[in-house]
Amino acid sequence: MDELADDERSRLFDRFGRTFDAGATIYAEGDEAAACFLIQEGRVRLVKRIRATERSLTVLRPGDLFGEDALLRGARRSASAVALTDISVLALDRQTFAELLAGNREVSLRLVEQLVRRLRDAEEQLENAMLRDHPSRVVNTLLRLAAVTPAEGPEVSLQLSPLELSSRVGLDVDTVKRAVQQLRDGGYLRIMDERIVLPDLGALQRLYELLGTKEEVRGGVI
Repeated sequence: MDELADDERSRLFDRFGRTFDAGATIYAEGDEAAACFLIQEGRVRLVKRIRATERSLTVLRPGDLFGEDALLRGARRSASAVALTDISVLALDRQTFAELLAGNREVSLRLVEQLVRRLRDAEEQLENAMLRDHPSRVVNTLLRLAAVTPAEGPEVSLQLSPLELSSRVGLDVDTVKRAVQQLRDGGYLRIMDERIVLPDLGALQRLYELLGTKEEVRGGVI
């Protein structure tokens, strides 16, 4: 949490800090929700079991909050949380979390912003669920992310791994990789490490509209 001074962050970690190795389960779906977590270092994957299949819901980074169901009395975990990398977190029960918010306005604002972002992400996933073809889902997600990402000149650079993109799109990683490769072959994006570079948002928007027109022709007006 960048809003906290170094000494306060250190004091909080001494009291509430926990570490997990990469691959460790922080909590499992159905567990009693006793604490929420603020990521200090590393990345966390939230996973939901749907029948016999596990689906990634999102990938979280430093500064993100997860396990908010612990803020409700008697709640149980609605999803599992798994450490993607070695991580350090603050584990906060309801009372401690409330005290932290009451004592630091900047932290409160940061968390409200995050909750708003989660709502926007849910809206994006709902919209993707209504799109039938896989490329449209990927392009829609890239356009939404680009709209809230500062541009670097004429280009927009998104820090996004295949797993993170898969979680947002709502498709398996291999399917998303194939769609991304098609976009790459068409010159709509470039891949640099774990960044997706979009050189021409206008061209990507026109592609999205074209894909929608083709879908309507194939299946009738949606």
